[in-house]
Amino acid sequence: MDDTRIEKRIGVRATSDRIWDLVADLPGWRRWNPVDAEVEGVIAFGGRLTMTEAWPEMPPRQSLAQVAEWQPRVRLVWAEKRGFLFQSLRYIEIEELAPSNCILAIGVRFSGLRGELFHDKHRPAIRKAHEAMAEGLKTAAEAD
Repeated sequence: MDDTRIEKRIGVRATSDRIWDLVADLPGWRRWNPVDAEVEGVIAFGGRLTMTEAWPEMPPRQSLAQVAEWQPRVRLVWAEKRGFLFQSLRYIEIEELAPSNCILAIGVRFSGLRGELFHDKHRPAIRKAHEAMAEGLKTAAEAD
């Protein structure tokens, strides 16, 4: 297993359509996502995302990312690069097991020297944040 990856997987009693609707509503992320307070951009191949990230125990910062992969109702992957020394690849994946029964995975993988150092230094806080994001999306998807 890659030791620079942090992922939280959780069961969700909602359709993949319902979960995707929440993921695709970028400005609405603030309602379920405690890390990405403000998200703007376009979900499209090569689409740009601007987000204000507020990781635990760190000051908020502006992040610019690019959509690396997306498939409606299945996954959204976005990458951030700050030179060759820091890269992060974040993702949300939805696996539909049966109607109204999905597995949700929210994760990040760091690479580059500074990315790996960032991961090592902040791993507990980043893990806790991913747990909160997964729980928040689960709660939002199961509401109504």
